[in-house]
Amino acid sequence: MHTVEKIGGTSMSRHAEVLQNLWLRPAPDLYQRIFVVSAYAGITDSLLEHKKTGESGVYAHFASAGNGAQWRAALDKTLARMLEINQSMFSQNEVLQRKADNFIQQRIDGTRACLEQIAGICAYGPFQLSEYLQKVREMLAGLGEAHSAFNSVLLLREHNVNACFVDLTGWEDDSIKPLDALIDERFAGMDLTNLLPVVTGYAQCSEGLMCSFDRGYSEMTFSRIACRTNAREAIIHKEYHLSTADPAIVPVQEVCPIGSTNYDVADQLANLGMEAIHPRAAKGMRQQKIPLRVKNTFEPEHLGTLIHYDYVSEKPCVEIIAGSRNVFALEVFDQEMTGDNHYTLALNEMVAKAGLRILTKDVNANTFSFYLQGSLDLIRNLLQKIEKNYPDADVTLTKVAMVAAIGSNMKVPGILNRAVQSLAAAGVNILSIHQAMRQVDILLAVPPADYETAVTALHRGLIDEAQLRRAG
Repeated sequence: MHTVEKIGGTSMSRHAEVLQNLWLRPAPDLYQRIFVVSAYAGITDSLLEHKKTGESGVYAHFASAGNGAQWRAALDKTLARMLEINQSMFSQNEVLQRKADNFIQQRIDGTRACLEQIAGICAYGPFQLSEYLQKVREMLAGLGEAHSAFNSVLLLREHNVNACFVDLTGWEDDSIKPLDALIDERFAGMDLTNLLPVVTGYAQCSEGLMCSFDRGYSEMTFSRIACRTNAREAIIHKEYHLSTADPAIVPVQEVCPIGSTNYDVADQLANLGMEAIHPRAAKGMRQQKIPLRVKNTFEPEHLGTLIHYDYVSEKPCVEIIAGSRNVFALEVFDQEMTGDNHYTLALNEMVAKAGLRILTKDVNANTFSFYLQGSLDLIRNLLQKIEKNYPDADVTLTKVAMVAAIGSNMKVPGILNRAVQSLAAAGVNILSIHQAMRQVDILLAVPPADYETAVTALHRGLIDEAQLRRAG
């Protein structure tokens, strides 16, 4: 049976190491593997917008309906970067470099022509740019994955691997199918015993992956391919291990990769924005009992972390300390809410529709507290709506950081006390504590300035040396 393997953008950019560590590495042979690839690092940022800073890319400039010169210049800049990548990959083979250049040049030229037509149509009153933007975003996103997948096939064939390019981006397709139907069609009759498919991480389908997953679309493509082709294992290759804590925060000699965990833990990590895989992408694999392995691309000998559907640690323990720096605590205090179920439902619905990630929330007799992640603009919009709808409420917004202890079985007597004592000893003031009865996580809000101190203190206080030896 085969595996389905996803390679992240940062890893893809180190193509020489990916070639040696993954593609040419027998497992036990070169075939019986399907690879789903992301765009090279920074390319999707250039095509859409920068994921962290929000700096405008081609899409953001086009969507602003401002000076058309801006999106044209951004597209030219992106093409220049793509051609630089081609040159770095195929500088020793002029024929392959020309093929790579021609492929992406044609895609960019087609995209440019399409955008020009849309801009022209929307210059007339009856046609609104907003009606086209989702399709534009999807088209632009697909360019990055098509570029990396096509180049990867050229590179593999240069090394005598029988690779094939599986383009799911919908480029010039006559119809749009549901994702599962598209996958079934493209993989029907494919003999994986002597063929290595390289698949675009973006898939154009009737569900509209970007509507639900935005930049996380490749995880759903990867997951559905694993499910529809009945993979024996799904593997995600990243530039780091899934470790007991972030080695950029806790000294690297104190952390180690997690050996095993379950999809429940992966869900908790995703809730904090530290996705091993998106919960909805994991759903099908969990239901079909397909294990997910997270590996470090640059340590191919290491087995990485195996995520099982039914794993529970034999000894109750904390498996990982994680968290998020950028969290907004939104507190609504109103004595009029006491005993008013309509108030509670309406407020919850308002927050749910705000387009923000809800990390957790708590409520008492007259106060709701929501811990949210998202853009400051969305936060401000929500704040204004709440103040408008509840003029008598006292609404406050506070920037906090969230740290978490997570594990598949954390039923350890006194663990909450240990967490509190660890932070107190490190001089960290706890703003709020959240623990459900299932005892798979503890969430603690702390001042943003204390985030790294809190992560380090919890790691040292809750994960013992014997556990680190077992995990390693």
